[in-house]
Amino acid sequence: MSTQHELRVQQISLSYDTRAVVTDLDLTVPPGEITVIVGANGCGKSTLLRGMARLLKPVSGQVLLDGEAIHQLPARRVAQLLGILPQSPVAPESITVADLVARGRYPHQQWFRQWSAKDEAAVASALARTDTLHLADREVDSLSGGQRQRVWVAMALAQDTGVLLLDEPTTFLDVSHQLDVLDLLRAVNAERGTTVVMVLHDLNLAARYADHLVVMQHGRVLATGTPAEVVTPAVVQEAFTLTAQVIDDPVTGTPMVVPVSRTRRTTEEI
Repeated sequence: MSTQHELRVQQISLSYDTRAVVTDLDLTVPPGEITVIVGANGCGKSTLLRGMARLLKPVSGQVLLDGEAIHQLPARRVAQLLGILPQSPVAPESITVADLVARGRYPHQQWFRQWSAKDEAAVASALARTDTLHLADREVDSLSGGQRQRVWVAMALAQDTGVLLLDEPTTFLDVSHQLDVLDLLRAVNAERGTTVVMVLHDLNLAARYADHLVVMQHGRVLATGTPAEVVTPAVVQEAFTLTAQVIDDPVTGTPMVVPVSRTRRTTEEI
């Protein structure tokens, strides 16, 4: 059973070489909820997640995990508390699915405690929940893009952390498997109390699955709150330069963005 942890970003600035991407950003992640970060391409959402995951060192500011600066904590300690699924991860050559997912258990290993029944159960559960158990003996390189993505999600689940950060976890997946993965993350959040933070491209999926939505623009937070509070025509226009109507999703009642056709708008204006 995962324990809830507090994750906060304080006045963080992130850059690649001399190119500033995120500037003086503050963000508090609600513990035990699903937070989704959205925004136009190049707004800094993936860079922010990399900073939160300790994959990118801040130029200034800090990320706090349970009140401690995450970049100053031992790597093993961070890995026991925080799981990461980066964008386009790369697997070691010729590694099998089972061996890759088992790597999610490494942070829990000690020199005096090797592989255990608990580790075995965590890997088996992660494979089963991502519908990849039948792929266990296959080499990761031999899989389709969608299968590989589900295997990476399985590895993150096997790590069994209180916080899970995912950058575009639905990449390479068809619509059906996108929903499968997002439903799975929601179930993990509900059952274990896992704090989930993910970057998504699809604003409607973000509004459907998020408890807490963060909209970024030009390396800063433009709006934050519940999907109902954040997904408005004005915010969509400002963040995505898109004229749209926002209606209730007929299935979930969450906000759904309906873009206005450029052709139709032009005709009406004429």
